[in-house]
Amino acid sequence: MKDFLRLLNFARPYRRYWPKYVAFAMFATIMGTLNFVLIAPALQVIFEGYDGKTLSEPVMTEGLLQYFKDYYYYYLSAFAGAHGAKGAVLFVIGIVFFASLFANTFRYLSQRTLTSLRTAVVLNIRKAVFDKISSLNVGYFQSRRKGDILSVISNDVTEVQSSVVNSFQVIFRDPLSIIISLCALFIMSYRLTIFTLVALPVSAFLIGRLARKLRSHAKESQHLMGQIVSIFEETISGIKIIKAFNAVRYITERFDAINHRHRLFNKRILNRIELATPVSEFLGVVIVCCIIFYAAVMMLNGKMDMSWSGFVAYLAVFYNLLAPAKNLANSYSNINRGIASGQRIFAILDQCNQLEVPAHPTPVGDFREAIEFCDVSFRYASEPVLEHINLTIPKGKTYALVGHSGAGKSTIADLIPRFYDVTAGSIRIDGVDIRQYSTEELTLLMGIVTQEPVLFNDTVFNNIAFGMNDITQEQVEEAARIANAEEFILQLDNGYHSFIGDRGSRLSGGQRQRLAIARAVLKNPPILILDEATSALDTESERLVQDALAKLTASRTSVIIAHRLSTIRHADCICVLESGQIIEQGTHEELMTIENGTYRYLYSIQLK
Repeated sequence: MKDFLRLLNFARPYRRYWPKYVAFAMFATIMGTLNFVLIAPALQVIFEGYDGKTLSEPVMTEGLLQYFKDYYYYYLSAFAGAHGAKGAVLFVIGIVFFASLFANTFRYLSQRTLTSLRTAVVLNIRKAVFDKISSLNVGYFQSRRKGDILSVISNDVTEVQSSVVNSFQVIFRDPLSIIISLCALFIMSYRLTIFTLVALPVSAFLIGRLARKLRSHAKESQHLMGQIVSIFEETISGIKIIKAFNAVRYITERFDAINHRHRLFNKRILNRIELATPVSEFLGVVIVCCIIFYAAVMMLNGKMDMSWSGFVAYLAVFYNLLAPAKNLANSYSNINRGIASGQRIFAILDQCNQLEVPAHPTPVGDFREAIEFCDVSFRYASEPVLEHINLTIPKGKTYALVGHSGAGKSTIADLIPRFYDVTAGSIRIDGVDIRQYSTEELTLLMGIVTQEPVLFNDTVFNNIAFGMNDITQEQVEEAARIANAEEFILQLDNGYHSFIGDRGSRLSGGQRQRLAIARAVLKNPPILILDEATSALDTESERLVQDALAKLTASRTSVIIAHRLSTIRHADCICVLESGQIIEQGTHEELMTIENGTYRYLYSIQLK
């Protein structure tokens, strides 16, 4: 129930729709119930005949409802007296016609109102999930399957829409229909209605038991769907490797196993859902049979308080009550299924950001002095990555980080923009701990170019100007020229307005890297972080990218992670890392003079 109420909270900004919806639904239900109540007088006139008597004008002595009933019969009697039995029937049919017209008109208006509310709720859920995902720190995504996250924002939100949100009309309209129908039944015969109220809870209890296990099955089903989406994503991203290693059969068997398990859980869920309808239908018929039997006993004992035509109308109203009751039973099953998806959504929304946000962040301002690592240690979970790093990077200097894979180079680069927080020690910019800055302002100081450039399925212009406002065509072109990218951009079909495909798939590796450099050039940050920006390129592309990087790093503070040591010979300082510690530090020339030094060894290997 708690999770269901949380889902309803997404409708709170649109609560203005509720009064209008309730009013329309109430009028539709009242008019719809009148259709069945008004059948009894018509049947009485047709089959029992009209004796020509005119009832006296009613007075309000037995309550408001009885007064309206007597008033209706008074006018029916007067109309029949003037126009005969045929006229009385036409009178009743005319009222039923207009009651039906108004009922369906109000029903349509209520559904229009509810549609606005349903679509708004789904909009808010998707926005909340996306906002939360985009605000979480990088570490969260390294410990989660991408497929599970994609499944939540697509399948789980869709499941909530189809099961919970679409049940709004049942939850808020059908109880109103049941109440109004019960009021009509009490007016027609309170004895039969009391008997009905005893039988209905038995039906509701049996249907409720069918839905009890739906939530656990639905949780497992959505978890398996996350694995299916993950395999799809991995297959699409790694199709070349799959083909190259003849792994199609392996990946297919893996997919088939999960897909088969998902089918089994879905089959159980759907079987239980489908069972609810025939069970509720059967129980409804059983209850009607019990009502008929009880009415017959009352008739034989002379205790029946209505005519047989009234009893037919009573049964019609009762069937009008069964439909919303059945809808409520079915919606209970659907809501249990949707709540399982809602819990997966809330697992993301309730995720705490591991980065502490200062209540009153220090303004960043301009970068003036240096970046300092003060006795910094860092670990992923329980695995140590960096130990007691002390390093000062003065403004305007280029520092290179080298070492074996896993030495901690990329981790140092990730700590500067605060993708992660240090486990111990502190990182300072101009003497201020970066944890005192807001992450948004901190990243304004930095431009990052990674080994695998991150591009988007958009135009060249929008990829270069990504995240920046009020950028002109001239500024983008100038950045492209500095990054040695203008030549290939102009050869594209639409130049700067050409789409580059998913992750820049229509471009070569060197072209993608130069677009990423152009983006950094346009941002014009005082601090640059280059994470093996040329390691995956061929010789010609590397030459062009290195030239672009030289222009980019000029007069800027740069932190370069390098695999090819020949590319960082010009660095002001080279730091050699091993097992999370800086073991050597100096210029290229200084490090080459160290006998049995790690840098000298690595450099000599690459020259062979």
